[in-house]
Amino acid sequence: MERCAWVNLNNPLYVRYHDEEWGVPLHDDGALYELLILESFQAGLSWECVLNKREAFRRAFDGFDAKKVAAYGEEKIAALMQDAGIVRNRRKIAAAVKNSRVFLEIQKENGSFDAYLWGFTGGKTYDEEYNLRTTSPLSDAVSADLKRRGMNFVGSTIIYSYLQAVGILNGHGKECDKYHEKEKRL
Repeated sequence: MERCAWVNLNNPLYVRYHDEEWGVPLHDDGALYELLILESFQAGLSWECVLNKREAFRRAFDGFDAKKVAAYGEEKIAALMQDAGIVRNRRKIAAAVKNSRVFLEIQKENGSFDAYLWGFTGGKTYDEEYNLRTTSPLSDAVSADLKRRGMNFVGSTIIYSYLQAVGILNGHGKECDKYHEKEKRL
Protein backbone atom coordinates (compact mmCIF):
# COMPACT_ATOMS: atom_id res chain seq x y z
CA MET A 1 0.00 0.00 0.00
CA GLU A 2 1.21 3.50 -0.83
CA ARG A 3 0.86 5.97 2.02
CA CYS A 4 1.19 9.69 2.66
CA ALA A 5 4.83 10.77 2.59
CA TRP A 6 4.78 11.85 6.27
CA VAL A 7 4.10 8.33 7.58
CA ASN A 8 7.10 6.78 9.33
CA LEU A 9 6.99 3.30 7.82
CA ASN A 10 9.35 2.04 10.55
CA ASN A 11 6.71 2.67 13.22
CA PRO A 12 3.88 0.10 12.98
CA LEU A 13 1.74 2.17 15.35
CA TYR A 14 2.01 5.19 13.06
CA VAL A 15 1.31 3.10 9.94
CA ARG A 16 -1.79 1.59 11.57
CA TYR A 17 -2.96 5.06 12.67
CA HIS A 18 -2.65 6.36 9.10
CA ASP A 19 -4.29 3.32 7.54
CA GLU A 20 -7.17 2.86 9.97
CA GLU A 21 -7.87 6.17 11.73
CA TRP A 22 -6.43 9.32 10.22
CA GLY A 23 -8.90 11.09 7.98
CA VAL A 24 -11.78 8.69 8.63
CA PRO A 25 -14.92 10.75 9.42
CA LEU A 26 -15.38 10.46 13.17
CA HIS A 27 -18.69 11.10 14.92
CA ASP A 28 -18.25 9.51 18.35
CA ASP A 29 -17.95 12.17 21.05
CA GLY A 30 -15.59 10.04 23.16
CA ALA A 31 -13.19 9.55 20.25
CA LEU A 32 -13.49 13.22 19.23
CA TYR A 33 -12.63 14.21 22.79
CA GLU A 34 -9.63 11.88 22.99
CA LEU A 35 -8.12 13.24 19.79
CA LEU A 36 -8.79 16.85 20.84
CA ILE A 37 -6.89 16.31 24.09
CA LEU A 38 -4.06 14.44 22.36
CA GLU A 39 -3.76 17.10 19.65
CA SER A 40 -3.47 19.80 22.32
CA PHE A 41 -0.50 17.94 23.77
CA GLN A 42 1.10 17.89 20.32
CA ALA A 43 1.73 21.66 20.37
CA GLY A 44 5.47 22.07 19.79
CA LEU A 45 5.98 18.31 19.38
CA SER A 46 5.47 15.76 16.64
CA TRP A 47 2.25 13.81 16.34
CA GLU A 48 4.30 10.63 16.30
CA CYS A 49 5.68 11.47 19.76
CA VAL A 50 2.17 11.91 21.17
CA LEU A 51 0.80 8.87 19.33
CA ASN A 52 3.55 6.71 20.82
CA LYS A 53 2.36 7.81 24.28
CA ARG A 54 -1.34 7.35 23.55
CA GLU A 55 -1.86 4.30 25.74
CA ALA A 56 -0.08 6.00 28.65
CA PHE A 57 -2.32 9.04 28.13
CA ARG A 58 -5.41 6.81 28.15
CA ARG A 59 -4.34 5.28 31.44
CA ALA A 60 -3.32 8.60 33.01
CA PHE A 61 -6.47 10.43 31.88
CA ASP A 62 -8.98 7.82 33.07
CA GLY A 63 -9.68 6.40 29.61
CA PHE A 64 -10.33 9.92 28.33
CA ASP A 65 -13.53 10.24 30.32
CA ALA A 66 -14.32 13.95 29.88
CA LYS A 67 -16.37 14.16 33.09
CA LYS A 68 -13.58 12.64 35.18
CA VAL A 69 -10.90 14.84 33.61
CA ALA A 70 -13.06 17.96 34.06
CA ALA A 71 -13.16 17.21 37.80
CA TYR A 72 -9.37 16.95 38.23
CA GLY A 73 -7.92 19.16 40.93
CA GLU A 74 -4.40 20.17 41.88
CA GLU A 75 -3.62 16.79 43.45
CA LYS A 76 -4.37 14.92 40.22
CA ILE A 77 -2.49 17.51 38.15
CA ALA A 78 0.54 17.04 40.43
CA ALA A 79 0.30 13.27 40.00
CA LEU A 80 0.14 13.65 36.20
CA MET A 81 3.27 15.79 36.34
CA GLN A 82 5.07 12.76 37.78
CA ASP A 83 3.88 10.35 35.06
CA ALA A 84 6.85 9.72 32.75
CA GLY A 85 4.59 7.99 30.23
CA ILE A 86 2.90 11.22 29.13
CA VAL A 87 3.99 14.69 28.10
CA ARG A 88 4.61 16.37 31.44
CA ASN A 89 3.85 19.98 30.69
CA ARG A 90 1.90 21.65 33.48
CA ARG A 91 0.24 24.17 31.17
CA LYS A 92 -0.93 21.44 28.78
CA ILE A 93 -2.23 19.28 31.63
CA ALA A 94 -4.11 22.24 33.12
CA ALA A 95 -5.46 23.03 29.64
CA ALA A 96 -6.70 19.44 29.28
CA VAL A 97 -8.73 19.89 32.47
CA LYS A 98 -10.10 23.28 31.41
CA ASN A 99 -10.75 22.09 27.85
CA SER A 100 -12.68 19.11 29.25
CA ARG A 101 -15.01 21.46 31.08
CA VAL A 102 -15.57 23.50 27.91
CA PHE A 103 -16.06 20.29 25.90
CA LEU A 104 -18.86 19.28 28.28
CA GLU A 105 -20.45 22.73 27.98
CA ILE A 106 -20.36 22.44 24.18
CA GLN A 107 -21.97 18.99 24.38
CA LYS A 108 -24.74 20.35 26.60
CA GLU A 109 -25.32 23.36 24.35
CA ASN A 110 -25.35 21.41 21.06
CA GLY A 111 -26.56 17.96 22.09
CA SER A 112 -23.14 16.54 21.21
CA PHE A 113 -19.66 17.73 20.40
CA ASP A 114 -20.08 15.96 17.07
CA ALA A 115 -23.02 18.22 16.16
CA TYR A 116 -21.01 21.30 17.13
CA LEU A 117 -17.85 20.35 15.25
CA TRP A 118 -19.43 18.98 12.07
CA GLY A 119 -21.81 21.94 12.08
CA PHE A 120 -18.94 24.06 10.77
CA THR A 121 -19.13 22.14 7.46
CA GLY A 122 -22.79 21.16 7.39
CA GLY A 123 -21.75 17.57 8.11
CA LYS A 124 -19.52 17.32 5.05
CA THR A 125 -15.88 16.36 4.65
CA TYR A 126 -13.89 18.94 2.75
CA ASP A 127 -11.42 17.52 0.27
CA GLU A 128 -8.36 19.63 -0.15
CA GLU A 129 -5.41 19.55 -2.45
CA TYR A 130 -2.56 18.05 -0.48
CA ASN A 131 0.12 20.57 0.32
CA LEU A 132 2.18 21.70 3.26
CA ARG A 133 -0.39 24.12 4.65
CA THR A 134 -0.92 24.10 8.38
CA THR A 135 -4.03 26.27 8.72
CA SER A 136 -7.13 27.15 6.73
CA PRO A 137 -10.09 29.49 7.07
CA LEU A 138 -11.99 26.54 8.59
CA SER A 139 -9.34 25.81 11.22
CA ASP A 140 -9.12 29.55 11.93
CA ALA A 141 -12.89 29.68 12.58
CA VAL A 142 -13.02 26.56 14.77
CA SER A 143 -9.93 27.63 16.70
CA ALA A 144 -11.31 31.11 17.30
CA ASP A 145 -14.61 29.74 18.57
CA LEU A 146 -12.94 27.22 20.91
CA LYS A 147 -10.66 29.95 22.27
CA ARG A 148 -13.64 32.29 22.73
CA ARG A 149 -15.26 29.56 24.80
CA GLY A 150 -12.13 29.30 26.97
CA MET A 151 -10.08 26.44 25.54
CA ASN A 152 -6.27 26.59 25.43
CA PHE A 153 -3.74 24.89 23.13
CA VAL A 154 -6.28 24.97 20.31
CA GLY A 155 -4.55 27.32 17.89
CA SER A 156 -5.36 27.13 14.20
CA THR A 157 -2.43 24.80 13.42
CA ILE A 158 -3.46 22.31 16.12
CA ILE A 159 -7.09 22.50 15.02
CA TYR A 160 -6.10 22.04 11.36
CA SER A 161 -4.32 18.83 12.34
CA TYR A 162 -7.32 17.81 14.44
CA LEU A 163 -9.78 18.43 11.59
CA GLN A 164 -7.66 16.20 9.35
CA ALA A 165 -7.44 13.51 12.02
CA VAL A 166 -11.22 13.35 12.54
CA GLY A 167 -12.02 13.35 8.82
CA ILE A 168 -13.48 16.83 8.42
CA LEU A 169 -10.54 17.75 6.19
CA ASN A 170 -9.36 15.02 3.84
CA GLY A 171 -5.67 15.72 3.43
CA HIS A 172 -4.27 12.48 2.03
CA GLY A 173 -1.56 13.09 -0.53
CA LYS A 174 -1.80 12.09 -4.18
CA GLU A 175 0.87 9.47 -3.57
CA CYS A 176 -1.44 7.75 -1.05
CA ASP A 177 -3.90 4.98 -1.82
CA LYS A 178 -6.33 6.64 0.61
CA TYR A 179 -6.36 9.71 -1.67
CA HIS A 180 -7.44 7.49 -4.54
CA GLU A 181 -10.15 5.89 -2.40
CA LYS A 182 -11.57 9.42 -2.16
CA GLU A 183 -11.64 9.62 -5.97
CA LYS A 184 -13.58 6.36 -6.15
CA ARG A 185 -16.27 7.82 -3.86
CA LEU A 186 -16.85 10.82 -6.12
